Amino acid sequence: MSLKPSKSASKPEPMPRADTSGITRSRAQNPFNTSNNADSSQPKSESNADDKKSSSLITVLIAVGANVLIAVAKTFGAFITGSASMIAEAAHSWADAGNGTLLIVAEKKSIKPADKSHPLGYGKESYVWSMIAAFGVFMAGSVVSIYTGITEWNAAETETDYTIGFIILAVAFVLEGLSLTQAYLQSKKHGEAINVSAIGYVIDTSNPTLRGVFFEDLAAVIGLVVAAAAMAMHAYTGEPFWDALGSIIVGILLAAVAVFLISRNRDFLVGYRVSEKMHDYILAELLKHPDIDSVSYLHLEWVGPKKIFMVAAVDITGNQHEQEIAHKFESIENQFRSQALFQEAILTLSVPKAEILRLPDNENP
Repeated sequence: MSLKPSKSASKPEPMPRADTSGITRSRAQNPFNTSNNADSSQPKSESNADDKKSSSLITVLIAVGANVLIAVAKTFGAFITGSASMIAEAAHSWADAGNGTLLIVAEKKSIKPADKSHPLGYGKESYVWSMIAAFGVFMAGSVVSIYTGITEWNAAETETDYTIGFIILAVAFVLEGLSLTQAYLQSKKHGEAINVSAIGYVIDTSNPTLRGVFFEDLAAVIGLVVAAAAMAMHAYTGEPFWDALGSIIVGILLAAVAVFLISRNRDFLVGYRVSEKMHDYILAELLKHPDIDSVSYLHLEWVGPKKIFMVAAVDITGNQHEQEIAHKFESIENQFRSQALFQEAILTLSVPKAEILRLPDNENP
């Protein structure tokens, strides 16, 4: 491709928003479709409206509702039984409810449209609020649980009827199990689209809301089993340290979840590149475009839940004038911007004799 000077210095007319049919497959064929039954040419304002009703928000609302009910019941049970494990579980559930509330804030804040002060949008706000939730709420629940266990370790033996406690834990197990199932099914659905397991998807997803709810519910289910076992051992042996041990284990579990979630949110806040599978898919889409001859550079970074910032250096087919190249770049950029997956797309010319990027042999377009 040779670059010829433009014959006209007049300012070109602004290009209309290009149709996306020339760059991407249908939504049904696109494994990285991030909208709910939305056409690929859907405007961003409509996509943002759909995002507000996303399945991840439904998942977190179910989790918050369940956690509030469970927290009230556990608090009552802790007051009646005086069990350290039940106190730890009550703190755990209140922490989960607070965490879920902050995740709702994260979901709402992250869908604000881009403006002059934030040209790449507010997507990373979701990671900020999710990190606050993990650090403040989970760690608070962890500290309360561990402190309760330590203080109750050498407590005097008292006659305690744990019947109410076991009933509350059983009901909580069912409710937490339903919430975990909802998060798991959502993760499995998205994971199957890109051939990864539900756990693999929830660990690597750019959606911190789904990840937070999933691991919070998983920790809750495990914590309920630990608390029930600790209370049962206390009732069977008459030794109160079993109950205290259960409280400490629940606290450690909460701390482990908090550290993991903080680490993942930090990764996305400082700039996290897309997976190799996603990289190869987008490279293939660029190379399939009739106006693009080759790609020498491709930067793909998550700037929010299911939002990518793309910068690509490409070589245009044929011998084009400078003005024609500018028009083609704007057209191609608009085609990518119109897709829900892309927050921003920027193209530039490859430098002469630059090494070009190639797809794996089984993925060549």
